[in-house]
Amino acid sequence: MKKKFNRVYQFKITLEEILPPVWRRIQVPETYSFWDLHVAIQDSMGWLDCHLHEFEMEHPSTGEKEHIGIPPEDYFEDDPEVFPGWKKNIRAYFTPDNASAKYRYDFGDDWRHEVVLEKIEPMADGVSYPVCIGGERACPPEDCGGPHGYGEFLEIIMDPAHKQYGEMTAWAGAQFDPERFDPGKVRFDDPSKRLKRAME
Repeated sequence: MKKKFNRVYQFKITLEEILPPVWRRIQVPETYSFWDLHVAIQDSMGWLDCHLHEFEMEHPSTGEKEHIGIPPEDYFEDDPEVFPGWKKNIRAYFTPDNASAKYRYDFGDDWRHEVVLEKIEPMADGVSYPVCIGGERACPPEDCGGPHGYGEFLEIIMDPAHKQYGEMTAWAGAQFDPERFDPGKVRFDDPSKRLKRAME
């Protein structure tokens, strides 16, 4: 059963080190956990949620930087503690005075996102939350090598004479257009079902 809520948190998520920027604007229930927010970011951006993720954010009460995601099975001596995202509520962290977090996805390609709380407002009648209300440009393909690899990928697919053009367009799909994004086509998964699959 979904938790009742009266307010929604509006976030802008921007992929770092990519120009022109890839970004999304989403609204989510105030009852969301960081895991729920993670799923909403994945679905709105267009990632496939097949790699590890982590939020990094200051706790507004302590000022201490915390890491929130999926705790690893084994810690190394210098590793920071990672708190389970499904046990941390966004309301306890995001405030107008503590509005920014870093969201990291795929520790190999190292995609880093800036997550900014833009406003908190009453939920609207007739709207099914979460919802994507804006954004620009397509999400890079998974496993393309991070921002640097994505830049090389774009150079290749923009040049039909490039020797790797056929290979790259076949790999990414002939329909891939880096400028194309339609907020109305975003579909959000059930975070609880996604968590169950992740824990299997």
